[in-house]
Amino acid sequence: MKDSSTSDDRAAPSRAARPWYRRLGMQVLVALVAGIVLGIVAPKWATQLKVLGDIFLALIRAGVAPLVFLTIVHGIASAGDVRSAGRVGWRSIVYFEVVSTIALALGLLVANLLPIGEGMAAVTANGPAVSVAKASPQTFTGFIMHIVPDNFIGAFAKGELLQVVVLAVMVGIGILAIPDERRARINEGLGMVSDVLFAFINLVMKLAPYGTFGAVAYAVGSNGTAVLVALAQLVLSFYAVIVLFVVVVMGAIAKLSGFSMWRFMRFIKDEILIVLGTASSESALPPLLLKLERFGCERQTVGLVLPTGYAFNLDGTSIFMAMGVLFIAHAYNVPLTLAQQLGILLLMLLTSKGAATVSGGSFVVFAATVTSTGILPVEGLAVIFGVYRFLSMAIATCNTIGNALATVVVARWSGTFDAQAAQRYLYPERYPDIDPDDSLAVHPDELPGNHAGASR
Repeated sequence: MKDSSTSDDRAAPSRAARPWYRRLGMQVLVALVAGIVLGIVAPKWATQLKVLGDIFLALIRAGVAPLVFLTIVHGIASAGDVRSAGRVGWRSIVYFEVVSTIALALGLLVANLLPIGEGMAAVTANGPAVSVAKASPQTFTGFIMHIVPDNFIGAFAKGELLQVVVLAVMVGIGILAIPDERRARINEGLGMVSDVLFAFINLVMKLAPYGTFGAVAYAVGSNGTAVLVALAQLVLSFYAVIVLFVVVVMGAIAKLSGFSMWRFMRFIKDEILIVLGTASSESALPPLLLKLERFGCERQTVGLVLPTGYAFNLDGTSIFMAMGVLFIAHAYNVPLTLAQQLGILLLMLLTSKGAATVSGGSFVVFAATVTSTGILPVEGLAVIFGVYRFLSMAIATCNTIGNALATVVVARWSGTFDAQAAQRYLYPERYPDIDPDDSLAVHPDELPGNHAGASR
């Protein structure tokens, strides 16, 4: 357990409250609403603003792979021994699998109770045709071979997060075999490089409102209201299940871990709004790495759990895949027995681990699952693709909240969580010396290369 006095010493100094219009969360919220309005009022012009969202996500992706690599390597190397890193690692995997299974089961249950998709076979998607050839069935052997990189640089160039995680774990364990004096210098160097990447990400995050505005305006303008009305049952049902999962399942997990889920979500509200607007959980990864450490989780635990969760703990993706499969089955009158649904559930436990963290990755994996079943018509993919953009907003948001929660739970489980530090952000009214809205400010003593921060 960490020394609580360290967190108190590193708390942000008292700052005057900033005007609402200067807070990033409010700027993103305004941009989100403005994008929706523009997409409805001037759809042709709105579709041309897609470039704003693409630029923002491209800049985020440029820094995510090296940032994930450095945080995992630094986390393992700073742990001091393989046993310490392994303890956090196996607990993370257990948590990821249990919660992902619950998410899949909930999606199947709701989709069975609510016959979403019935009578929808005649609906024609307005979006472009889906290339099912890219979503070939993935066997267990193929999945394992895919996550093992055959080129060190290629994993970064292709943005293969699973391969980057594997490389980072192997490099981190390799560093543990280096003598202590040399390892200390390596850790210092890793921290200095991380400082540069965090500075880059901080600058990029200032563009989040523009990226959100362009992405949402394009989504509404390109799909139009007709598709939204036609597939309203699927969209509204999916959003309701996501809310149910966050409130009930995640809320219960947070309660068992000793804190309020609502207050925790208030702490990460800026990241939630950014992900909701960009439909990419990747956009929240860099700031969450800092915020969760500030919240009271040890840097080593954050560096191991959060990036790994982005590859293995995709609750929103799991719910989407479960409901999507039943939607296609209902739409095309394909009966699925309980045994078939359980078989598909096991298949989705495997295929969901290959989902990319960028917008659209979940759909490619979903398409792979549909084609792998051999009993569902692939034409149903085009139907869902028409509104996938709106579904992906909820998918990415649920994935982000789930991974942030997983990091805190595993940290508490592993004894690397400072509950007193968390209280300062869960109950800011009791601690007037901090500004809870200063969510993305990086203080010098919290950067990975700082010795005071490293002591955590």
